[in-house]
Amino acid sequence: MALDNAPLGKSSDYPDQYDPSLLFPVAREENRRRIGLEDGRWPWFGEDMWQAWELSWLRPGGVPVVAWAEIRFPAASPSIVESKSLKLYLNSLNQHVFSSEQQVAETITRDLSKVCGGAVHVQMQSVDATAPAVGRPDGYELIDNETVEEVVYEYAPESLSAKGPEVTEGLCSHLLKSNCPVTGQPDWGTIFIRYTGAAIDRAGLLRYIISFRQKQDFHEHCVETVFTDVMQRCKPSELMVCARYTRRGGLDINPWRSTNPQEGLGPRLVRQ
Repeated sequence: MALDNAPLGKSSDYPDQYDPSLLFPVAREENRRRIGLEDGRWPWFGEDMWQAWELSWLRPGGVPVVAWAEIRFPAASPSIVESKSLKLYLNSLNQHVFSSEQQVAETITRDLSKVCGGAVHVQMQSVDATAPAVGRPDGYELIDNETVEEVVYEYAPESLSAKGPEVTEGLCSHLLKSNCPVTGQPDWGTIFIRYTGAAIDRAGLLRYIISFRQKQDFHEHCVETVFTDVMQRCKPSELMVCARYTRRGGLDINPWRSTNPQEGLGPRLVRQ
């Protein structure tokens, strides 16, 4: 397995010296091959936006600084970074002196871009600033109260269907859950689907989302699987799928994939 040498699921010493070699890349291609995409061209635009809440370093003179950061990995990058390795790397900054916040951002950007093979964007944020959160953004209808017959907890893409005249709508469910394929720990998320096409059967969509409950996959893999399944089975002319996952280990991971390069994530959710 590509993650055999990764720190995920293993006991680790937390470093106190800056060490970019802690970052562990994971190639995206293997998962995309699993969902039937083998030509190196992917049918989406998107990114994986990670929020890092445990970030600290030293000013000249030794006084600590704390902050949080938005880290945006392009979906087109050949690799993504393994999450525990990012946590270890960020902790290696704790006792390192930086001349400014800008130098911290430039250092993280350089190191992550090198590991992932794409241009990573890092935006530093103040812990003293207001960070509004919502249950769900405007424009999305919650489907969690739809009546579902024959609920299943094993991956069931056959649940998806669409028919009727073209609509444009946004649908939301808070019931997304999958499991880490390495540690078995649960990953909880809210998923948003916006599309133009024949109306997606909402009960079938909810059944499909629930069917991820025992699925072992990483956050971005789940979103790419949903995107691919909806495109193949419902055939919308436009589609955006994004998921906002709850925080684990000081990080939350929020992938989105879209037929439109101008799409993106809405505001932070209350579960983050």
